[in-house]
Amino acid sequence: MNEKITVVIVGMGFGKEFIPIYQNHPNIKAVGICTRNQNTLDELAAKFNLDKNLCFQNFEDVPLRADVDAIHVVTPVPDHARMVLASLNANKHTACTIPMATSVEDCKAIVEAKRKARKVYMMMETALYTREFLYGLHLAETGQLGRIQFVRGSHIQDMSMEGWGEYWKGFPPMWNGTHAISPLLRINNTKAETVVCHGSGRLSDDLASRYGSPFAVETATFTLKNSDVVAEATRSLFDVVRQYRESYDVYGTKMSFEWEQLQDESHVIFDGGENARRIDVPDTDALLIPEIAHFTKREKIDDPNHVSFLQGAGHGGSHPHLVQEFLAAIVENRNSAVDADVAANYTCAGICAHESAMNNGKRINIPDFEL
Repeated sequence: MNEKITVVIVGMGFGKEFIPIYQNHPNIKAVGICTRNQNTLDELAAKFNLDKNLCFQNFEDVPLRADVDAIHVVTPVPDHARMVLASLNANKHTACTIPMATSVEDCKAIVEAKRKARKVYMMMETALYTREFLYGLHLAETGQLGRIQFVRGSHIQDMSMEGWGEYWKGFPPMWNGTHAISPLLRINNTKAETVVCHGSGRLSDDLASRYGSPFAVETATFTLKNSDVVAEATRSLFDVVRQYRESYDVYGTKMSFEWEQLQDESHVIFDGGENARRIDVPDTDALLIPEIAHFTKREKIDDPNHVSFLQGAGHGGSHPHLVQEFLAAIVENRNSAVDADVAANYTCAGICAHESAMNNGKRINIPDFEL
């Protein structure tokens, strides 16, 4: 396919990491950026030789441009729903970092806007394209795991570190739970149906008062559609001491995979009896088109000191996979791998989990968002 696409990336925190990936993709005509900071705009425009006509300070100007085909939102969480709806309602292909939104109502609105626009939507869930997850998914899809019996995910993070926006303080853990939840659902090729979640511990009074969310940790168990597997996910943001861990474990009848306990310690495969062996999962560059394959490497991270990369080792080489899938869906006129209905399920699984925790572990039905 020779279709050429003009994309504008909104948000130049870790969003700037996507500029050279898009620029190297053969289906890209031009890349633009949007950031409120004029100095950042000028610096990046010069560094990446961007067309000044595609450099914006005001997001509201971007959806109005007829020469913009796609918008990729990489902004603070409170902006996601508003910007995605503006993009889809302007008939633009739309990608957005996680989470989709912070309310069931906004998720429903985005699903409906996508349906009306008939454009590609993709939630850019990095956890589904890390080298570690793609390794486990291959084990599942090739039958090496056998029948999956249980899955567990966690996303434990210290957001008291400098560099995080003020809105994060006291943020309900499961509102941003997709990194811990989505791998569990994807490896079982299904969606979450119901959730029971319990809060644990207590945040400081200042943090707890921000969103009325008192829990330091939230742990949820999900029943899955057309499956006898139960998934467990744990999430924390503040007042818990641990090295960053964004992980999944999967247990099967033939083989099991457990995420490493410490960064770069190596993961573990169990393949029968007391057998256990440490593994370093392979890179995923072979799954990508040659023009962007090298962007899986850690050394290709432009700003390794950004908080998103200090914690999580650069999102596991996922960025070029996200770009490749988003653009392939546009060119091939198909839904993306994390379309609006899938993204809504992943996101609302966390939103409903928090609702359950706030109601003493009441079982909550997760809305169905079939397109």
